[in-house]
Amino acid sequence: MRAIRFLLFPFAVLYDLVTRLRNYFYDTGVFKSTSFDIPIIAVGNLSVGGTGKSPQIEYLIRLLQRTNKIAVLSRGYKRKTDGFVLINKSHTAEDVGDEPLQFFKKFPSISVAVDANRVNGIQELKNKVNPDIVLLDDAFQHRKVQAVFYVLLTKYNDLYADDFLLPTGNLRESRSGARRANVIVVTKCPKNLSEKKQTEIKNELKVHSHQQVFFSTIDYHAKTGGKQQISLEKLSDYEVVLVTGIANPTPLLEFLSSKKCKVHHLSFSDHHNFSAQEIANIQTKIDTLTSDKKILLTTEKDYMRLSDKIADLSYIEIETKFLENQEDFDNKLISICKINS
Repeated sequence: MRAIRFLLFPFAVLYDLVTRLRNYFYDTGVFKSTSFDIPIIAVGNLSVGGTGKSPQIEYLIRLLQRTNKIAVLSRGYKRKTDGFVLINKSHTAEDVGDEPLQFFKKFPSISVAVDANRVNGIQELKNKVNPDIVLLDDAFQHRKVQAVFYVLLTKYNDLYADDFLLPTGNLRESRSGARRANVIVVTKCPKNLSEKKQTEIKNELKVHSHQQVFFSTIDYHAKTGGKQQISLEKLSDYEVVLVTGIANPTPLLEFLSSKKCKVHHLSFSDHHNFSAQEIANIQTKIDTLTSDKKILLTTEKDYMRLSDKIADLSYIEIETKFLENQEDFDNKLISICKINS
């Protein structure tokens, strides 16, 4: 695979040229960005998949919904509907995408919509629900919208500074695009990340003077959700069938290993649409285990796609936690929303 990617290097150079020209045209005003009279906060990354955008969006929801009417707008990856959809209780993951449905079910006080056309989506939200703030999910490259604040995510063990453009690497645009970010959050860090290592990462990212870098980790809830609500400390007593359709299941596998769980892992591609045969195979796997204590476990995102197809399904819920300077991050977001409201 690496050799194939290396052979595709000329295409990466061409891709780099196209994305640089596009950004140049937006920077110089040749291409127009639309701004709005309410704060728009964009969360995204430079690379494809797996940086923790959903937990970061949820963090912002928890922070800002205390005093604001929040709406989240996503494109609704792999959904079967088209155009603008304001999510309601009748919608499924197939209709609107797994992550938007997760936001909707988890935070009943907010509005969640999907639209590949972000300008149209924001206008529709303003017309229909009149939010105080709109959070744009996976929107760092959506330059047709001018956000007031950009949160750029990069994964601890896969920094954008170490990557290259598609198809040779995993970057959607040049590393220079990071300069648009107001804050850079290094996600999925070890909980004991040293000050020295943090400084090394900041230097590697070549942070600009207007930017601040924060470091976050993934925290797991105390017990599983869904059919079986079990304390994570007691999971070692269970034989686990783990079903994942996410970009990088390694952190979850490492976490379960730390809990000394016996895990049978069934791995699928990110946002995988499960066939009837695959559902039957998953059910067969859990049914054939002879242990008195067994659990069919998945991620919260996958639960959105599987809960109506598998009855005895549980999930592990995650949250973003900042290693330090959380108050500083919070104050930046609250302040920018007040200034632009």
